[in-house]
Amino acid sequence: MLAHCAAVAVIPVFAMTLRNLVLVLGDQLSPSISSLAQADPARDRILMAEVAEEGRYVPHHPQKIVFVLSAMRHFAAELRALGFTVDYVELNDPGNTGSLLGELERARERLVPEGVVLTEPGEWRLFEQFSRQAARWPELVMLEDDRFFCSRARFARWASGRKQLRMEYFYREMRRDTGLLMNGGEPEGGEWNLDVQNRKALPKGTRIPAQPRFEPDTVTRAVMDLVASHFPDHYGRLDAFDYPVTREAAESLWRHFLQVGLPQFGDYQDAMADGQPFLFHARIAAAMNTGLLDPARVCEQVAEAYRRGAVALNSAEGFIRQILGWREYVRGIYWLMMPDYASRNAFGNQRELPEFYWDGNTRMNCMAQAIGQTLEHAYAHHIQRLMVTGNFALLAGIEPKQICDWYLAVYMDAYDWVELPNTLGMVMHADGGYLGSKPYCASGQYIKRMSDHCKSCHYKVSEHTGERACPFNALYWHFLIRHQDRLGGNHRMAMVYRNLERMDPARREAVWAWGENLLARLDRGERL
Repeated sequence: MLAHCAAVAVIPVFAMTLRNLVLVLGDQLSPSISSLAQADPARDRILMAEVAEEGRYVPHHPQKIVFVLSAMRHFAAELRALGFTVDYVELNDPGNTGSLLGELERARERLVPEGVVLTEPGEWRLFEQFSRQAARWPELVMLEDDRFFCSRARFARWASGRKQLRMEYFYREMRRDTGLLMNGGEPEGGEWNLDVQNRKALPKGTRIPAQPRFEPDTVTRAVMDLVASHFPDHYGRLDAFDYPVTREAAESLWRHFLQVGLPQFGDYQDAMADGQPFLFHARIAAAMNTGLLDPARVCEQVAEAYRRGAVALNSAEGFIRQILGWREYVRGIYWLMMPDYASRNAFGNQRELPEFYWDGNTRMNCMAQAIGQTLEHAYAHHIQRLMVTGNFALLAGIEPKQICDWYLAVYMDAYDWVELPNTLGMVMHADGGYLGSKPYCASGQYIKRMSDHCKSCHYKVSEHTGERACPFNALYWHFLIRHQDRLGGNHRMAMVYRNLERMDPARREAVWAWGENLLARLDRGERL
């Protein structure tokens, strides 16, 4: 998103030949990134640009735009302190073309560099744009983004010849490659994956650690005013912004989690609770995805915390799996399968995304909690995304592109390479099972088990039909019935379909009819 932006002050034309113009995108805020690693402050110039196009291709949460632009401005100052000349184009600068390619072309014409260099964009949309431009500009060079454990070529080699690309086997290979949580050739503790130890509900009275706040500085406040004026119609609160926008602040947030959150993260990473958006989660994904934190160092410090006995193995392994496993895996899937992957729709879903996804106005308490905190903080943790807002979209048959665009818009850490496979593949099962072996669908009983949301809900989780019945219940069975031809032979869903076959015919007919009623109400634009 605006994550790929940068800014420009008017600077006199060089008296000597400029070697390279180096474009740094808004999610490339790492001094060691490939484009900067080879840059020479004496012979090269940096270009960064804030452009409206990157803020509007989906209606990004205002806090997300503020985060990227403020982090960019702070990073430009960091580069100047390292001796680089940085041309920085602000969003409201006169002459700003509104696009990255437009700003690159403006700078190229003004500075006439021998070469134009950038690290490859992380999103297919921009990668394709710059690839086409490289065909017209022979001096344009895109370098590999080497900030990941697994290169695109490495993942393609791993995937070659496999009928199914399961994350678990990729994760094991990454553990062997890196040595993280390994004891010789075996996994620490004798098991690769401790997910079964990561599913505890939060006990009543559990003390939740306070999250550190990062009050906006002068630079950030100026960006907040700018975003408020340029993107007034985007959904989400702006005044609650408190994210770290510098490397130092991001490190502070990380150290807090390492000391305070990680010890209980493993037990309660899947838990949910009313009024508790963060629980024991790290909130570092946005900083990591923009380059303010190094994933390798983060994982190494978690492994070291386990080695010295500061955290249990299920916390260390559960956290490392999210980064070394899922994060690397979905990026590999993205680059292996794009661009066709984005248009997959295995269930043929066509339903519109309900309006309450944008304003949180629903009587389903679990949805109101997840969407409400999303609007306030541009944040929800993975189970809220997968098993609440995502589960509802799956059961209701929402058109995949609409829910993918929603996730991309509203979450601080969402970039297409990480959001699309997670949402289209894992949440919506729209790739037909390429990424996940089964749909992650559930009735209201899952939410009751993992949260306290049902206690204060308008609906009754114990009921399946009728005006006060939890909508998740009838929609769950409706989903299973309408897709039985496709899913009935899935071995991981055999028990579910045996339960469906044992269901009393009258009850089955009733839940189907009530599911039809709920879907018709969604089609009429009603709020459940």
